[in-house]
Amino acid sequence: MTLGAPPTDTRIYLAGHRGLVGGAILRALEVAGYKNLITRTHAELDLTEQQAVRDFFAEEQPELVFLAAAKVGGILANWEAPYEFIRENLAIELNVIHEAWRSGVKRLLFLGSSCIYPREAPQPLKEEYLLTGPLEETNRPYALAKIAGIELCRSLNREYGTDYLALMPTNLYGPGDNFDLKTSHVLPAMIRKFHEAKLGLPDNQGHERKPHAPVTLWGTGTPRRELLYVDDLADAVIFLLEHARAADLPEGLINVGTGEDVTIRELAALVQQAVGHEGDIEWDETKPDGTPRKVMDVSVLAQLGWRPKVALREGIRRTYRWYEERREERRIGTP
Repeated sequence: MTLGAPPTDTRIYLAGHRGLVGGAILRALEVAGYKNLITRTHAELDLTEQQAVRDFFAEEQPELVFLAAAKVGGILANWEAPYEFIRENLAIELNVIHEAWRSGVKRLLFLGSSCIYPREAPQPLKEEYLLTGPLEETNRPYALAKIAGIELCRSLNREYGTDYLALMPTNLYGPGDNFDLKTSHVLPAMIRKFHEAKLGLPDNQGHERKPHAPVTLWGTGTPRRELLYVDDLADAVIFLLEHARAADLPEGLINVGTGEDVTIRELAALVQQAVGHEGDIEWDETKPDGTPRKVMDVSVLAQLGWRPKVALREGIRRTYRWYEERREERRIGTP
């Protein structure tokens, strides 16, 4: 089914435009020719504040909303701040989705996460596996918040006839990623660790190191992860805007990914090669692995006609190049 692209002068609000996902969607919208894009920084609009969000929608009156704003992080961040992850994400979703509906927005695309699926769900993960078993403990609060966002969209669609589509991306990476070792996801954390070890920079405890020092990674390295280059996700978002309605998908939900995965050890080898680190890799098996395997069933999206374009090796190379350029800019004082 082809819906066709909305008019290029459609008033589009993109929540979270400075994040990894939102930044990629913003680039894709601009390339696609959309010229009436509405954005706000966190300083300009705190999406956890209901009245502020209500006032924003009343003033701007967007016609189409992309909800890519979220509090995100890796295993460590989720484990150390579970309340913040569930509270902030619930508040963002409830405020944006409710005020979008309240102000008359008929179409909304909500970006969720593959962590919504049960820890022990059969692989690959089909959309129908939602709510069929216990969640992974290390990110349960975040996953529950995202499930609530899906249900908000689903309930509005059923009760009020809106077209609020929930997209569940697999693990994402790429330009604009977060490389903070305490709050980042696995791939950007690896890039930073291998880069700093290659240069012999002090470790995160301040210990001096020689170039190509060993790198220590969490867990056993055996879990499997699927990774999607973030600009491929943005391309899928634009594709679904033009080719899918929530009413035509079970529960208004669709997976977005590659349908292929690698072990954490294999991923580490790819990152090490891209960075040019020649030292050893050590595994700290006292640290948690997280979900044993997460690979998405993307057959629904493939049947609609979309497939990713950027292979993992190439995506890692592009991401490392972006990371290097930003570090160099900071080193020489470029704003």
